[in-house]
Amino acid sequence: MGENGTSKCYQYPTYPSMDVVSAELGQPQGGSKCYDDDGRLKRTGTVWTSSAHIITAVIGSGVLSLAWAIGQLGWVAGPAVMLLFSFVTYYTSALLSDCYRSGDPCTGKRNYTYMDAVQANLNGIKVQICGFLQYANIIGVAIGYTIAASISMVAIKRSNCFHEHGKQDPCLVSSNIYMIMFGVVEILFSQIPNFDQISWLSIVAAIMSFTYSTIGLSLGIVQVVANGKIKGSFTGISIGVVTPMDKVWRSLQAFGDIAFAYSYSLILIEIQDTIKAPPPSEAKVMKRATIISVAVTTVFYMLCGCMGYAAFGDAAPGNLLTGFGFYNPFWLLDIANAAIVIHLVGAYQVYCQPLFAFVEKRALQTWPKSQFITKEITIPLGSTKSYNLNLFRLTWRSIFVVITTVISMLMPFFNDVVGFLGALGFWPLTVYFPVEMYIVQKKVPKWSTRWVCLQLLSLACLIISVAAAAGSIAGVVSDLKVYKPFKTSY
Repeated sequence: MGENGTSKCYQYPTYPSMDVVSAELGQPQGGSKCYDDDGRLKRTGTVWTSSAHIITAVIGSGVLSLAWAIGQLGWVAGPAVMLLFSFVTYYTSALLSDCYRSGDPCTGKRNYTYMDAVQANLNGIKVQICGFLQYANIIGVAIGYTIAASISMVAIKRSNCFHEHGKQDPCLVSSNIYMIMFGVVEILFSQIPNFDQISWLSIVAAIMSFTYSTIGLSLGIVQVVANGKIKGSFTGISIGVVTPMDKVWRSLQAFGDIAFAYSYSLILIEIQDTIKAPPPSEAKVMKRATIISVAVTTVFYMLCGCMGYAAFGDAAPGNLLTGFGFYNPFWLLDIANAAIVIHLVGAYQVYCQPLFAFVEKRALQTWPKSQFITKEITIPLGSTKSYNLNLFRLTWRSIFVVITTVISMLMPFFNDVVGFLGALGFWPLTVYFPVEMYIVQKKVPKWSTRWVCLQLLSLACLIISVAAAAGSIAGVVSDLKVYKPFKTSY
């Protein structure tokens, strides 16, 4: 997701898609025409490129569940909860951006990743817990993206079936073959080193995100006009449509869905690492980028979620574009779902890069003389280009994709998985660690007013995360009662 710098500056290799100390590579130290103060290629990011990266990361498949989430909470609590999450996300992101450099905000040592920042400010068991949660969240996101992509591919197949045979035909389709197809594509793409550094990736992902989100929004508006009224209620889905206990669990799960839609803390530091050197400090630029992107995202989410709820009321589908509240125009639904698949192919790789880098770096440190891990086989791709195939990268990344694909086939519940992922990552990664790092970085006195307020914020978000996780787990348990692994069709 980073900037490539000037073409006249030689890019030192960073195999295996990991951050390597510049001195180990013999790079020049200190600033120069081509290099920043840490010996890396000059960063060229601005407030606008950073905003684009954040919007690309945030506006993803999570937007599709927002109509359902607002439907569980109603016209009052739904938008209020969304505004609450947007404020918390902005505030904790601002805290996290202050942790990009250790010490002086303009000249201090850079932390290139989220884990680097945690290690620089915290220690011991907290670092290990953060690492576990980060990588568990990445695995969960990979599973969630596989499920979402397969559901969109199934939706394309079913929409064409409905168009040919009418709505009376159930048009049942198994998602298994589509998950396998998505997995094969991801195995191929996972062999591209430094996939997250491809400069045009964010542009393509942003276009795809806005394409399917805008189509969902437009179809919602058209449906409201066709209905001649705004559906929904102040308190959300009615008792009777669901049981009182289901109403509680669904409302809690809605919190997780909204949290997932705002999740991007894991890659905030990486985005900040693309910003050009001070002045002004990267933290100031990142804070401006954060407020711009969170404001744009919130407005967009409000429109998509509220219009979906206004169009369907209590019947708002868990996935706005695959729940078949909309049937026509079928070709527009096909475009939207194809855009989702294209977006998720790239997003899967971007989110998995930190895990890929971690495993490959550990393997290189543990077995530095192993030919299996270090040897690269040069494959010519023409007269001037070649590809370096690494057997360890090929083996381990392929195994990872296969495992996430199989788990997705065993548990293909989009809404429940999205809600659980949102709950799993929200408190620890979006709130707790940024708050704790900020307290250490700024030396906030214990029991001072600011310290107490930060701890109360963290505690409140912990309660929300636990409640949302409980709601999502209850949803999974309910789904498993009627689901048959590898056999159920949609």
